[in-house]
Amino acid sequence: MTVFLLRRLAGLAVVLLVASFLVYGLLYLVPGGPMAFLLGNRSGTPEQIAAIRAQYHLDDPFLVRYATWLGDAVRGDFGSSLVYRQDVSALMSARAATTTFLVGYSTVLIVVVGVAAGTLAGLRRGRVDNVVSAVSSAFLATPTFVIGVVLVIVFALGLGWFPVFGPGEGFGGRLYHLTLPAITLSLGSAAFLARITRASVREELGREHVETARSRGLAESLVIRRHVLRNASIPVITVTGLTVASLIAGSVVVENVFALDGLGSLFVRAILQRDFAVVQAVVLVLVTAFVLVNLVVDLCYKALDPRMSR
Repeated sequence: MTVFLLRRLAGLAVVLLVASFLVYGLLYLVPGGPMAFLLGNRSGTPEQIAAIRAQYHLDDPFLVRYATWLGDAVRGDFGSSLVYRQDVSALMSARAATTTFLVGYSTVLIVVVGVAAGTLAGLRRGRVDNVVSAVSSAFLATPTFVIGVVLVIVFALGLGWFPVFGPGEGFGGRLYHLTLPAITLSLGSAAFLARITRASVREELGREHVETARSRGLAESLVIRRHVLRNASIPVITVTGLTVASLIAGSVVVENVFALDGLGSLFVRAILQRDFAVVQAVVLVLVTAFVLVNLVVDLCYKALDPRMSR
């Protein structure tokens, strides 16, 4: 297990290194380079341009600048925001809790609803299967922002069950305020996971080892739990991992619909305001989160089937 984990960590470190190089380097490929971001709409005098180049070490070789930036990023220092005139790390930490809670809440809903509905549809043919398939198809075909607007109109403005804006305070307050955003973010992914779970369960039910277990007189509940659900969980974990990673990007839309001040909304504003330090930091954090999610998926594979580590 230790060798497997070290091998995965080494591979992920390489991925993060390449991703950080791309994140830092791509902004230097835009017309005008970093000076276009630093000057904004101003032309700048030669003295101002020289001062800016000296402040941001733009006259140093590119690899030297990248190494300095990467070293600071590893220590949690992403520089200062050009727009907010604040430390980028402080800006992100103030908003990371909202995005983390939203993604975590949505993940729980996706796993519980998606796996339960898909398993039920896979085990019970007929009306249950038809209902789950129809509902999942409807949610998959509906854009996230449409679901969010409908939920706000019905459950916030119409019935008054949930607040419209804000992330809330404390665990209970966040749970209450982020219920509608989490449902909005999770419905489409839960529907997709339900379809994958249904197909995987159906496939396992038709395998020979399941028929053999039944012929040996094992209880149906034991056959389902040990021989069907365990093997069916491997593709489900794959889809769950990719889905959770995509939630981080999908939260941008939901945060804007519900006026949540999270990393997604900060990222959108940074792009519009050409705040390149914030853009670099948020992208690097999102890539890191995606890589860590994939590491968790690999560890789940190892726990379910040790042969996958060979």
